[in-house]
Amino acid sequence: MSENYHIHTQLLHNDHKVCPSTGAVSVPIHHSSTFHQNSFDEFGIYEYARGSNPTRKALEDVIAQLEGGTRGFAFSSGMAAISTAFMLLSEGDHVLITEDVYGGTYRFVTEVLPRFGIEHTFVDMTNEVEVAEKVQPNTKLIYIETPSNPTLKITDIRAMVKLAKKHNCLTFCDNTFLTPVFQRPLELGVDIVLHSATKFLGGHSDVVAGLAVVKDEELGKRLAFLQNSFGAILGVQDSWLVLRGLKTLQVRMNASTLAAAKLAEWLNGRQEVEKVYYPGLPQHPGKEIQEQQSTSHGAVLSFEFSSKENAKAFVENVKLPVFAVSLGAVETILSYPTTMSHGSMPKEEREKRGISDGLLRLSVGLEDVDDLISDFTQALETIESSLVKK
Repeated sequence: MSENYHIHTQLLHNDHKVCPSTGAVSVPIHHSSTFHQNSFDEFGIYEYARGSNPTRKALEDVIAQLEGGTRGFAFSSGMAAISTAFMLLSEGDHVLITEDVYGGTYRFVTEVLPRFGIEHTFVDMTNEVEVAEKVQPNTKLIYIETPSNPTLKITDIRAMVKLAKKHNCLTFCDNTFLTPVFQRPLELGVDIVLHSATKFLGGHSDVVAGLAVVKDEELGKRLAFLQNSFGAILGVQDSWLVLRGLKTLQVRMNASTLAAAKLAEWLNGRQEVEKVYYPGLPQHPGKEIQEQQSTSHGAVLSFEFSSKENAKAFVENVKLPVFAVSLGAVETILSYPTTMSHGSMPKEEREKRGISDGLLRLSVGLEDVDDLISDFTQALETIESSLVKK
């Protein structure tokens, strides 16, 4: 399929647009765990479904094309993708990782990797000088998450790639928040792009999945070995659900992003709200870098109240958003990072990263934004004036 098409065309017109054997315009779901071989001496493309399956491979091919990579990998969750990629490291290696990383990644880096003799250092990745100072002789990986979760910090991907190449390090980038329709880290030099496909790529709160994409074929072989060895693969039904979700990714992201920008600006003007974190706001640190390396500010924002009590009152009185773990769905999802996405992070570590007890994260869905604003207005008005402080 031609790579000259815009990405929103590629979402629909790719190498798996039509089944070559039947003409079906939906990828067939192959519920087969093993595959007959026609030769004693030479096996076909598919042998055993842990290694590969036609339905899963279709998703892996599509995400590779969308990210501009050579090879994609589908895993049973975002953390399965991230954890497997970390296993490219060896005992004695060191990881530099952005300090305000997703809580599940934080847990894996702090509680699992040390058991294998892999060291780590958290660093403010918006500070290039600090990152450079923290590189050690055994540093083998710089781990990027941009925009970060949940304070939407922006890392200069090109700068981190340049630093990594100088020290012969790998670079991973979690691209969950922006997806390949808005940000393509491989084109900026990143080695592995990672996704929780549970979020925007799937888009409908009905699947748990993870994806990884590489550009270097040799690195792809190494990651394929690990995928097969660990076996945390994505099932065929879930692979199909992500493929279906991808078809509407562009229109969903466009609509949600427009609404998020309007909501962020509106929240920023409310006296009940202490602070709004959104890369599209003029005062947001990193806004200029964001606009240089991506084409959108995204559909996720966070906003902070002066206290846990204010945040709780808002959550208990808002009507439209789902109050839940996760993000990136057709419905607006409101989350409380302290006990949800970053519940595994100790309180003192959360506070160092600006994740206060009054912080809420909002993933904007496809509702009419004026309905969301009306709902948020009534919820804010229920907060007692004695609790409001700005």
